[in-house]
Amino acid sequence: MAEDKLVNTFNDLGVCDQLVEACENLGWKIPSKIQAEAIPHALDGKDLIGLAQTGSGKTGAFALPILQALLNSPKAFFACVLSPTRELAIQIHEQFEALGSGIGVKCAVLVGGVNMKEQIKNLEAQPHIIVATPGRLVDHLCNTKGFSLRTLKYLVLDEADKLLNEEFEKSIDEILNVVPRERSTYLFSATMTKKVKKLQRACLRSNAVKIEVASKYSTVDTLKQHYCFLPAKYKDCYLVYFLIEKCGFSSMVFVRTCDSTSFVALFLRNLGLRAIPINGKMTQSKRLGALRKFKAGECNILVCTDVASRGLDIPSVDMVINYDIPENPKDYIHRVGRTARAGRSGVAISFVNQYQLQFFLQIEKLLGKKLPDIPIQEEEVLLLMERVTEAKRISLLKIKESEGKNSRRRGRDDDDDEDMDKYLGIKNARSHKKMRK
Repeated sequence: MAEDKLVNTFNDLGVCDQLVEACENLGWKIPSKIQAEAIPHALDGKDLIGLAQTGSGKTGAFALPILQALLNSPKAFFACVLSPTRELAIQIHEQFEALGSGIGVKCAVLVGGVNMKEQIKNLEAQPHIIVATPGRLVDHLCNTKGFSLRTLKYLVLDEADKLLNEEFEKSIDEILNVVPRERSTYLFSATMTKKVKKLQRACLRSNAVKIEVASKYSTVDTLKQHYCFLPAKYKDCYLVYFLIEKCGFSSMVFVRTCDSTSFVALFLRNLGLRAIPINGKMTQSKRLGALRKFKAGECNILVCTDVASRGLDIPSVDMVINYDIPENPKDYIHRVGRTARAGRSGVAISFVNQYQLQFFLQIEKLLGKKLPDIPIQEEEVLLLMERVTEAKRISLLKIKESEGKNSRRRGRDDDDDEDMDKYLGIKNARSHKKMRK
């Protein structure tokens, strides 16, 4: 902000009483740094490019100005928010609904993996706010009769750096070609890239304000980051060791591939650990179901690909384990940003083996600092070897058996919890307490 004014409340930023009350109902009492910097400029009608650490309150920074403008001039299809993932889109939609519940705001979420007809009904209800993934929004713009964004007043690109990846490029171009030029545009991201700068020049007005409340690539001070150098062949033993040591923690384990999420979650379940997978190959209902169980504490270990690294607000994550080091060091920032959110503390542990050292060194270079290692007695870790090896063997057999059964049971309900429990071996799992004996 231009003047050195102490900001204690959302009222101080110029947010109206109705929305301040909505913030209080959500437990938002003091604006975060990005909110304090962005909201006054947005209320003044400026375009924004906001660079802030993940978990810093970016959604509120763009949602509140949009809702206040909507109060002054209520119209259908007033604003559109684009998100790179279905889960983040649904989460943003929920936050708009929560903030706008007292003022009659109608929202629609448009994402893949969900029935188009149901979404068309929602669009026919003339919502004020649309939150969408780019591909599904383009589907509706091309195929849904009567739907357009000609009246749009606000366009938001959340996680803008991800939206500019090759997979979204064509869809983003199509959307920018059909939205009005006279609009307010907000770009928000945890990391700044050359592509974001290019988009800034292409779609922001000359009055745009750049707000940077963090260094270019940084993590929050409350996050304790470590690495563990280990032989690749013992990686699973180290994973089980840390999860048992932190058995009361809510943990996210990041792996490289979709198949790995299923296998790692399965062998952890066979050892009595409450793990559940989430990846891009799962149906949308299963992905949401996994998140719901994780948030509710039914499962305290979420084994995931980078589909879960962006923007998801899971407040209670205590630990992030990089089972596989990301090849793109910027993905590390997003992964570890799942913990130590909103002022809380958190732990991030990265497994580094002889084949991944170069990727880890790139992460340290990006962060501009050396991360400390965790001194572990390998002899203690290897006491788990026999049980881990057996759990993996059983898991492989169950996967093969399940694949065979699936080919003969095409009509079964994918969301049958009892079948999932049988598949994951819950009934035969040993508790981690017994493993300590």
